[in-house]
Amino acid sequence: MMIKLKCICFLIFICGIFQQQVFANSKGFIAGKVSKPQTDTIYLADPAIFLDKGIYYLYGTSSEQGFLVYKSQDLKTWSGPAGKANGFALAKGDAYGSKGFWAPQVFKIGKTYYMAYTADEHIAIAQSDSPLGPFKQKEIKALSGVGKQIDPFVFRDNGGKFYLYHVRLTEGNRIFVARMKDDLSDILPETVKECITATQGWENTAKTNWPVTEGPTVIKKGNLYYLIYSANDFRNPDYAVGYATSKSPFGPWKKFDKNPIISKNLLKINGTGHGDLFTDKKGNLQYVFHTHHSNAQVSPRATALVGVKFVKDSSNVFQLVVDPSSFHFLKAEQQ
Repeated sequence: MMIKLKCICFLIFICGIFQQQVFANSKGFIAGKVSKPQTDTIYLADPAIFLDKGIYYLYGTSSEQGFLVYKSQDLKTWSGPAGKANGFALAKGDAYGSKGFWAPQVFKIGKTYYMAYTADEHIAIAQSDSPLGPFKQKEIKALSGVGKQIDPFVFRDNGGKFYLYHVRLTEGNRIFVARMKDDLSDILPETVKECITATQGWENTAKTNWPVTEGPTVIKKGNLYYLIYSANDFRNPDYAVGYATSKSPFGPWKKFDKNPIISKNLLKINGTGHGDLFTDKKGNLQYVFHTHHSNAQVSPRATALVGVKFVKDSSNVFQLVVDPSSFHFLKAEQQ
């Protein structure tokens, strides 16, 4: 009899544990005990982060249906997709493009939010009243220009003039710049000028006949303009980031003699590149970019972040210096 009672008690104890585990697995917590939410790596290529009213918004290449967006208050915990169009900040059909939605950049002028992006290997700009979208165009069109154009970055100079840095596909991926109309409706074609093409060994390690420089981002520090860019095909493990400087938005550009500043050699992961430089809430510079899925697989490309700062060299010139210890992948809470 005693043995039977012990067996029954043991079964009740085991059932209780099982029920507690089922409850924990189905709800994510146990009554009276809070558990941390599980997270997944975010897979957005060509990413950009936009800070607005204390919230960070993350965009990138992710879908043939448009651009997903995630949001965070601390750059560590991300939620989403959070776009107003079923997770998308820009959805196909609301603006230019049928496929190839790549490399979005979001910025704000007055109360209006703008998204510059690539679709159908052309560049377009859409508008919204929220960083979550929906970004739309009243007139569905691409910006003017000859041939295929990708990877837009709109830079506003201190005097209020706008410049479109972008990539044109002509005997390689080459970075160009053009003045924009004040209303951002188009470029001024007569101002188009080439900035950067691949001329150095680290920029074309495969020695292809179609050298690649792409993913431009521009920032001004003191009297110098800094053009941050990526080189090599994105599928190449040697995809990496360097920069060049100029005293004018149009150049001429002088490449940094210690390029690349972000690479697989520095971060120990393949395919490091094509990102966006932004200032966080504390005033620190950060660079968001993508890497290969792993050192054995290219896609889907993972989204990562690394700290960057300006440091004066012996000639009293600011250099961009990367802190490899700050490198980490971005994670989203499971829905």
